[in-house]
Amino acid sequence: MKYFQHKPLLHKFSHVDEFLKEFSLTKEDFILASRSTWKRWFAPFEVSAVVHFKDEYGRGEPTDSMIDGLRADFLASGCTRIFAIGGGAVIDMAKILVLDGTASASDYYQRKVPLSKAHTLVAVPTTCGSGSEASNVSIAEIASLGTKLGLADDTIYADDAVLIPELLSDLPYEFFASSAIDALIHAMESFVSPRANLYTRMFSTQAIRMIISGFLQMEAEGPDVRLQLLDEFLTASNMAGIAFGNAGTGAVHAMSYPLSGVYHVTHGEANYQFLVAVFRAYSEAAPGGVLTELEQITADALGCAKENLYPRLEELLSRMIPRKALHEYGMKEEEIRTFAESVQATQGRLLGQSYVRFDTEKMMKIYQDLY
Repeated sequence: MKYFQHKPLLHKFSHVDEFLKEFSLTKEDFILASRSTWKRWFAPFEVSAVVHFKDEYGRGEPTDSMIDGLRADFLASGCTRIFAIGGGAVIDMAKILVLDGTASASDYYQRKVPLSKAHTLVAVPTTCGSGSEASNVSIAEIASLGTKLGLADDTIYADDAVLIPELLSDLPYEFFASSAIDALIHAMESFVSPRANLYTRMFSTQAIRMIISGFLQMEAEGPDVRLQLLDEFLTASNMAGIAFGNAGTGAVHAMSYPLSGVYHVTHGEANYQFLVAVFRAYSEAAPGGVLTELEQITADALGCAKENLYPRLEELLSRMIPRKALHEYGMKEEEIRTFAESVQATQGRLLGQSYVRFDTEKMMKIYQDLY
């Protein structure tokens, strides 16, 4: 039984020029980047590589058709090493480029073809939420299914993960906040996963403490103080990525996928809608055990009594970014059952990694309460 793995070699640089010097990019390297990040941080340097931007293939979260277009350009380039410079969407798309063959993205995500790694991937995150640079997971919307699917396989681990905190300095506040909340969710969900162990919980615990500490400082001193905490938030996101890359996430992610797939809500914001509601439901269904341990760790980080954990957590996160009701995204009341049934039908992997495996009726109640 595999117990713990951290595949990518981790690098950290203070500045972009240090990274470029270390990795010596050539014309045989293929870069997928966020256009704004590239123009701001990389364009001033002479970089000999094939460069493409995520917005060439579409906007928003990755879809199978966007990845198909990207793969066509990558295969035509003849490059062998891939650099993903961007948020979780950029890195998730680039992970599929490492796979051998010419199958469609939909076939890879649904595992209709064998998965074999053929190329090297260097992941450079520019957000503090996805942890994708550290995980073996790629997520995309599959149009034919009307939902997102996650592909979790060791073949798509990045070979190198590169942390450059200054790249986070241009993140708009709301995106920064929702990304950091997403990292907190990764840490909390992976802590209570049936696949968690002493090693994964060590990374989860430290990520929880660092993220909540940063949020408390932002609550006390204002949102601009985050610019002094970029290294801490980026490192915590990476730690949470290591944890969930080994232990997995659960019902929070599973229940968010229809909201993202149908209404194109960003991944971090969609997850945020379900965090407190799902963990409250866990506590009602199966109090005690490892959940109690997580609740105490989180309450200690918040500086509150364990009995006040969920109200205080909800209050703090709402100060970072207010949580919306599901109907504000356009969700219809009649979709409550449709969404729950979709999760039950397509997200078996995530439901199996949940602290409690919810049935359709339980998920419907959570959707209804948040509607």
